[in-house]
Amino acid sequence: MKPLRWLGNALLITCLSTSAAFAEEVTLTVHHFLSPKSNAHTKMVQAWADKVAKESNNQIKFELFPAMAMGGKPSELYGQVRDGTADIVWTLLGYTPGVFPRAEVYELPLVHNGSAAATTIALNATMDMLADDFKDIKVLFLHSNDGNVIHSATKPVRTFEDAKGMKLRTPSRTGSWVIEGMGAEAVGLPVPELPEAMSKGAIDGALTTLEIVPALKLQELDKYVTELPDGDRFGTAIFMFAMNKDSYNNLPDDLKKVIDNNSGMKVAADIGKMWEEFEQTGVDALASAKVERIVLSADEAAKFKAANEKVVARWIEESKTKGFDGAALVEKARAAIAEAAK
Repeated sequence: MKPLRWLGNALLITCLSTSAAFAEEVTLTVHHFLSPKSNAHTKMVQAWADKVAKESNNQIKFELFPAMAMGGKPSELYGQVRDGTADIVWTLLGYTPGVFPRAEVYELPLVHNGSAAATTIALNATMDMLADDFKDIKVLFLHSNDGNVIHSATKPVRTFEDAKGMKLRTPSRTGSWVIEGMGAEAVGLPVPELPEAMSKGAIDGALTTLEIVPALKLQELDKYVTELPDGDRFGTAIFMFAMNKDSYNNLPDDLKKVIDNNSGMKVAADIGKMWEEFEQTGVDALASAKVERIVLSADEAAKFKAANEKVVARWIEESKTKGFDGAALVEKARAAIAEAAK
């Protein structure tokens, strides 16, 4: 009987140990800058958190804080996740200029070609060449939107010359170069501040997406939106969903696996597709408000392309002072996007 008693006790201990391992609950904070009604919050951040919670048998729980509810400014989100003020953040790389120099390659016009799906897959597929930018945090995934168009509350932009002298909000450092290349003035603003700046006439408009229109009610402020032909864009913005390193490393292995199964290339295609689909809500809002959408002629688009070629060349030249080969990154990023688009 003793061997059986020993076996029974061993099984009991094993069951109790397993139960204890799975019984550990972790609550993670998630902080970002857009409203709780935005596509980013309801369809991406909330959906991701719900999926992770379910797959962890609710051992991972989340407290979501949209609209900077934990305090600070959008430009401080990276610092908050790096330092552990927040466990996870969703933020725009362009809010911290110079911190992510390699990842900027995917923001560039003539690199990003208007597809959130292709650029998002490429971003996550080439993390090895971007890794030095993110050494202080745990990247869960990177993504883009479909890209920037010109929103205007004051005048139509039908030609390259029409943009000259306008004040346009920029989403990033490279976006500023795109705007300057048009002969316009770039104004740095977090996107939540855009509606007030437009309504007060502090700026003429913005270089931003169609997707963001409903969340910021830009259909009430825009009079014109100018786009390049064939779905091309004036560059894009790159976002990251990232976790504090200690918050990740302190998880037990089984919960790390759940996070890993919802990160990187395992979610890139779905996230990219999601952001392509988001754009239709902006298109519909502009149509309902009868905002004029202008598609540039081939001749005028060529003028913008020439200006944007100078932006890419400037970025490559600047990279020489930052310790990496910008020309090689441009080539690799274009190849990765082309591969992802197949």
